[in-house]
Amino acid sequence: MTVGEKQTRTGAPPEVLDGPFSTRQLLRIDEALRLADKGTGLVFSVYVGGLDEPIREHAQRLHRQLAEPDKSVLIAVSPNQRQLEIVTGRYARKRIPDTYAKLAALSMVAAFGGGDLAGGIIQGLDQLASHAGKA
Repeated sequence: MTVGEKQTRTGAPPEVLDGPFSTRQLLRIDEALRLADKGTGLVFSVYVGGLDEPIREHAQRLHRQLAEPDKSVLIAVSPNQRQLEIVTGRYARKRIPDTYAKLAALSMVAAFGGGDLAGGIIQGLDQLASHAGKA
């Protein structure tokens, strides 16, 4: 089921689109997002999919569309393009300086290189949240 599509009336659950993650991996990513949000007071989001050129500008546009961009952190990953961007809002950047975001990105890229997309995202969320500290 895609955004804006109505669910069928048969009572059957909506179809899930094929993606790079298993149900277990999605649950682990969701839990990592919840813990990062709760532990820091910031709002973490993950986007996995294609990114238009220029990559950084597209990631920044996605970030601006979030509900609270100033206190949000977006991890944008395009596996097919081998691209990763971490975008922090004005308030979030004070708590996660670019140096720490780059360290988290290096760790994520190492996991991605080993074929662990979900693990890399989870590890990156944990590192970013750890650097941000408590609200």
